[in-house]
Amino acid sequence: MKYFKWWILDIILTVFLFAVLFLEGLKNLHFEIGNPLISAVAIVGTVPVIYSAIRSVYNKKISIDLLASIALIFSLVQHEWLSAIFINLMLTSARLLLAYNEARARRNLDHLLKLKPKTIKIKTEDGIVEIKYSDVKVGDIVLVDLGERVPVDGTVLSGTASLDESSLTGESIPVNKKAGNKVASSSLVVSGNLMIKTEKAEGDTTLEKIIKMVEKAQIDKPDIHTVADKFATWYLTAIFSITIILFFFTKNVSLVLAVLLVVCADDIAVAMPLTFLTAISFCARKGIIIKGASFLEALRDVKVVFVDKTGTLTKGKLKVERFVSDSKDQTSALKYAGICSELSDHPMSKAIVAFSANLKEKNEKMPDSFNETSGNGVLAIFDKKELVFGKQSFLEMNKVKISEDILSKAKEEEEKGFNVTFLSYDGVYIGYFVIADEVKENIKDSIEKLKLLGVEKIIMLTGDNERVAKRIKEVAGITGYYANLLPAQKLEHIRESLNKKYKVAMVGDGINDAAALSLADVGIAMGAIGYDVAIESADIVLVKDDFSRVPEMIEISKYVMKIAEQDFWIWGFSNLAGLGLVFTGILAPTGASAFNFLTDFLPLINSTRVFQVYLKNRI
Repeated sequence: MKYFKWWILDIILTVFLFAVLFLEGLKNLHFEIGNPLISAVAIVGTVPVIYSAIRSVYNKKISIDLLASIALIFSLVQHEWLSAIFINLMLTSARLLLAYNEARARRNLDHLLKLKPKTIKIKTEDGIVEIKYSDVKVGDIVLVDLGERVPVDGTVLSGTASLDESSLTGESIPVNKKAGNKVASSSLVVSGNLMIKTEKAEGDTTLEKIIKMVEKAQIDKPDIHTVADKFATWYLTAIFSITIILFFFTKNVSLVLAVLLVVCADDIAVAMPLTFLTAISFCARKGIIIKGASFLEALRDVKVVFVDKTGTLTKGKLKVERFVSDSKDQTSALKYAGICSELSDHPMSKAIVAFSANLKEKNEKMPDSFNETSGNGVLAIFDKKELVFGKQSFLEMNKVKISEDILSKAKEEEEKGFNVTFLSYDGVYIGYFVIADEVKENIKDSIEKLKLLGVEKIIMLTGDNERVAKRIKEVAGITGYYANLLPAQKLEHIRESLNKKYKVAMVGDGINDAAALSLADVGIAMGAIGYDVAIESADIVLVKDDFSRVPEMIEISKYVMKIAEQDFWIWGFSNLAGLGLVFTGILAPTGASAFNFLTDFLPLINSTRVFQVYLKNRI
């Protein structure tokens, strides 16, 4: 971490600087202190600043430390020892504050590291043995009991349990797991126990990937910090020009030095990253992994959001919206349709199973025969009576007549973007299922919030047909869509929106949308942790599959930038006030340095004042 290896020296130096100022204050009470001590402390405090300035020049960069070092050198040459001490005190304090905030961010990372167990119980041919966490391998059978954390990513082989996944998702409500379900590392077993087959072990688990992403995010330099460095280039040029002109006309070295001491701006270079560092750390603990502060900043300027349909706007799971029938004897047919659907792998069959679940009885008998025709439907026999469900053509092929009136109504449903599956029993038409991919509950509210935050276009990209896309648009409240798209066509629509004055975001599940996530200015993968392609391609990873986090992140970004802009305004006004006091003769160099020392804490305090409270209350 920057400055971190110097923090002990900075503490010692700060103590000495305060001591010298205290003793110099006592000088007015007739307690004399020799100038050699003051000058020695001033010179020693100047060394790290000059070292930093030399490094920036060596790296062909003009940094704020260069201005600070020039002001310090002027102070030393003019024997303005107290001025040098005030500036050094400000710089050491700023470095310590930055080190403290970096250490605090590191504690958030340490919180994640503590979730890694030291030992794991696995099942072997010799029974249950305990091994080191680092020794677990893919394929090992891991046992996790009540109160323990899941140490690996894998699939439940046996057992049932409720897992607290808040360490990953930020969601405190436990999730029930049973055989066949996927589980992620660091989840806490709050009831029950599980036997898990390891699919990802040390170095490759969900927890390990989150830790790596957080580490990378914390060392990523925010663009606004880069802006501060760019600002330093023209700012230094302007200050040098002004001071040269000022000296040319006044020949007053003290006045020039006082101006330099007032406008020394190292505080703004420290204040800028503090807000971002706090935001990224808190977001990480809430299941929002932001790979770099530059992406958090870019969210503020997002005006166009492209969204994938399946798994993003919709649940990716078909649901029977309703069953349309005039038949008085539909119960048996629906019950048998549910039984047959359990034997099918078709997505629509799973929807019918869920719809008819309350009609079936325990130990329900299986059909006498069962035949599924791929892409058409199912024909089964119960007690010598045929049950047929599927497409219209499939029922007609099996000599089931459907009236024109019913077909007309079914076509209307299809034109609205629904799928229709017809059902008959014993040669008689019974009714039809209206089936659709279910839109997530909070989508419409989230879309409205995006619009309120200034997002002008929310556009769905989907390979589905026009009718389906239109229905989703109306239900979700998005502004537009492109349907019948191939993957390459999705990329083309994103590419056309890039390189504008605004930013473009892409939201997807991260599995099929990897290229689109990479192409957009900000790629956001939802609920994709555990999928390597999502983690690699996305700029922001939402551990929990929750679209409401998207407007929330934009809101946080706007707040971050608001704090950063306030820092610049505070710094600018304090500088103007200081210059006014210098040019009116109220502040000499020593007073100017004291003024700089006191006012330079204002942007630093502003960067940390309420942001933590905001994040705790709003995320």
